Amino acid sequence: MSDNIRTLLEKVKNGQLDVDTVLLKLKMKPIEDLGFAHVDLHRQIRQGVPEVIYGAGKTTEQIIGIISSMISNGQRQILITRLAPNVAAEVQEKYQLTYINAAHIGYIGDLPSQKTESAIAVITGGTSDYKVAEECAITAEFYGNTVHRIYDVGVAGIHRLLQHLNTIMSAKVIVVIAGMEGALASVVGGLVDVPVIAVPTSVGYGTAFGGVTALLSMLNSCASGVTVVNIDNGFGAAYTANMINHIGENK
Repeated sequence: MSDNIRTLLEKVKNGQLDVDTVLLKLKMKPIEDLGFAHVDLHRQIRQGVPEVIYGAGKTTEQIIGIISSMISNGQRQILITRLAPNVAAEVQEKYQLTYINAAHIGYIGDLPSQKTESAIAVITGGTSDYKVAEECAITAEFYGNTVHRIYDVGVAGIHRLLQHLNTIMSAKVIVVIAGMEGALASVVGGLVDVPVIAVPTSVGYGTAFGGVTALLSMLNSCASGVTVVNIDNGFGAAYTANMINHIGENK
């Protein structure tokens, strides 16, 4: 049973909601067919967080249609990843969308004012990894996490990383984002006793092969506790880090 359903039941128990209201929420149709998309309206009930819109490859009209469906069905916070600047500008003509161009990510609604006590550390090898890192950090903040950004501390100047050891070691989960040979994930993994999520980026010269070299390096890490997501997938890393960081948090 998801935490979302548990919360509804606890509110019934405490008298905050009546049974009929909760039944209505649970009976709400799980999917709305828009023709070009099937909007998953029960994602939050099943997984604790609502569906996220992947903006790449969608037209402005399709994105607006999905947003409209979500809002009409009670969703007040909407996250859109891989959102091109020109599409974001068109969406903003209809909805109050906060857009972060550096990460090509946008959201409707306010970021949670209450953050987790425990933190996610987002670490990058270089400034060139910034876009993926911000996609990760903003997604994590959208889900109510405290995030520590530690950027441009790659292995070419390892002393830069060592200056942040206190912050790194105090985190509950760490996301390491690096291109080139991707060695930073192994270095961090060998220093800490918490899960490390490695994100290979497509940054690098010819034999970086668009991130494949970093991906293979991270998959072959000799440091225990390192797991790997897909190339440039800052969102996926943040989603998993969010799940880990919320374990044991007060609901």
